[in-house]
Amino acid sequence: MARGETNQAKLFYKGADEVFAIFLDSVEDYEKWREDKSIPLAQVVSSFKVFTTGKQSTTGLLDGASKSTLENEFGTSVDDDVVLKILEGGTLQEVQMPERQGPKNDSNGVYGTR
Repeated sequence: MARGETNQAKLFYKGADEVFAIFLDSVEDYEKWREDKSIPLAQVVSSFKVFTTGKQSTTGLLDGASKSTLENEFGTSVDDDVVLKILEGGTLQEVQMPERQGPKNDSNGVYGTR
């Protein structure tokens, strides 16, 4: 895999007023968790931070969801409980991040050699 190239997996949950998102470590771990709930959530999600797209679709800018927004949608603002509900009812989206461009060694100067 080239420099910076990576796959990114997100789960989106369409709520009544907002679209919520969480980041996954890997799709394989998520699929295993769906079959075996004894797998710890820490092995499935990248972080327990819940994001919202600001009433836009899944392509909107992600911003941290406020406690009141979580409370209104999920009935709780406890991150573990909200992440669990998103994992159970969310829609998976995978994105491949492109390779980074640019010089590989800035100390070589403008032309790449000295």
